[in-house]
Amino acid sequence: MTDTSSSDTSSSVELDPDTRLSLSRARAVAAEGAQLDLSSRARSQLERARNRLDAWIDERRRIYGVTTGFGPLAESYIAPSERRELQQNLVYHLATGVGEPMGRAQTRAIMLARANSLAQGHSGIRTSSLELLIACLNRDLLPVVPSLGTVGASGDLTPLAHVTLALMGEGEMWDGDDRRPAHEVLDEAGLVPLDLGAKEGLALVNGTSAMTGWSMLNGADAMRAAETGLRLGFLCAECLEARAEAWHPGLGRVRPHPGQQFVHHVLREWRGSSNRLVEEEADSRQLDPPSDSSGVAPDQELPQDPYSARCLPQLYGAVLDCIWQHNDVVETELNAVSDNPVVGAPGEGMLHGGNFYGQHVAFAADHIAHAVVKTAIHLERCVSRITDTKRNGDLPPFLQGRQTGLHSGLMGAQVTATSLVAEMRTRSTPASIQSIPTNADNQDVVTMGTIAARRVGEHLDRFWEVAAIAGIAFAQATDCLDDEAFESLSSSSKALVADVREESAYLDGDRPLSNDIDAVAERLRSRPIEFPLTVPGDDAPE
Repeated sequence: MTDTSSSDTSSSVELDPDTRLSLSRARAVAAEGAQLDLSSRARSQLERARNRLDAWIDERRRIYGVTTGFGPLAESYIAPSERRELQQNLVYHLATGVGEPMGRAQTRAIMLARANSLAQGHSGIRTSSLELLIACLNRDLLPVVPSLGTVGASGDLTPLAHVTLALMGEGEMWDGDDRRPAHEVLDEAGLVPLDLGAKEGLALVNGTSAMTGWSMLNGADAMRAAETGLRLGFLCAECLEARAEAWHPGLGRVRPHPGQQFVHHVLREWRGSSNRLVEEEADSRQLDPPSDSSGVAPDQELPQDPYSARCLPQLYGAVLDCIWQHNDVVETELNAVSDNPVVGAPGEGMLHGGNFYGQHVAFAADHIAHAVVKTAIHLERCVSRITDTKRNGDLPPFLQGRQTGLHSGLMGAQVTATSLVAEMRTRSTPASIQSIPTNADNQDVVTMGTIAARRVGEHLDRFWEVAAIAGIAFAQATDCLDDEAFESLSSSSKALVADVREESAYLDGDRPLSNDIDAVAERLRSRPIEFPLTVPGDDAPE
């Protein structure tokens, strides 16, 4: 398989209104430090839109947030001499975020998403103002952005206000792990704070960039989680000598969901280096004839495994389809103009509408949240099965490596996995339906998209802890096999066990496992992604 997650990346990413910014290139900026630049086409578009906006202002047209107040105060007329103060006050009154600051990657992703939306050339921002945002991102000069306080209706007003506040030389920026006044950080970097022009405060805060940036990162981490979950599920199936017939690609051909077909292909590829699975298929299996005149065949082994092994293509296929749908929505939003009003194409004038409304991303985030939770549920059930002496074949109870009873092995870790899944399930109510009217009922239906996106990140944190427990358990199970059985495992499973064993040694006797779980979780989370972030093309394997 090709590592499509890291393809199409370079040390520099150019923002261009005619070129779709892919999730992989966006992730290179947000998570890997790739530099940003504006194309000549973007600069031309920005200048055109700004000139048109300035002309309309000179004509004294009525433009929301430029010659009027905001929200339910839009009936107020704002004089030309007050327009700078209007934009400044917009940022001030919206900078009300609370809670823990967003992480560095999330903040970079938000800044990137806002920059690319503005670079489409329909927001009326000056080129120099966008260049300051890009310069801060390129130099890793990141605003301190509280994580709570947005309803995702007029976009992510609150977090984006904190980004803009820092660009104005107010608020705070990160200096390593320290929070410092933004004006000091900008001054030391030789950057002049932003002096907001007409509409620029509105252009910077009125968009879906927080939920979009956060979701962009979630999409990659969720794909890594899905790939890891499938690898762990396959390893568990090998340990328990599952029947490979259930993974036959023919089942995918007659149920042609892209995700299921992809998983059938992947499992066939991994099976190629495994001698641990039962490969017998139905056409080669014969039933013994009835033993008496009753016509009933004698008891024979059930030719099917529990769903946790048998339904890997169907479960993880649905998870992949969900992630691909999420990523398609997020990539479209990443390349969209999401503020209001919008400088239309020539001849269209200034268009007032609701492109800031984040329902697409909110629904997609809730959808992917359920997929992440279900993947954790699957792994917890696998851990339960492989530690239960009544269901794990010849493996020892709770996979303890010494005297049963005196040592309890992974009994406590299995309980923790169950607790973590319960934590995820109790936090799984969709955020996108939690609309509460606000803004004097001007925002009478809101999306809560950033709450949804943030919760996906929290689910992923819990998932990696469940995955770590599963990895420790399945690695322990392979160490309970004899040498010949271990050597019969697939190359995929041996590599996964090796990664686990880099962080967690064989459990020869009971010991505290909290540090092992944390270390393995981080190890698994840092593995490269081999699965594609978007639906494979026509040349992909069936």
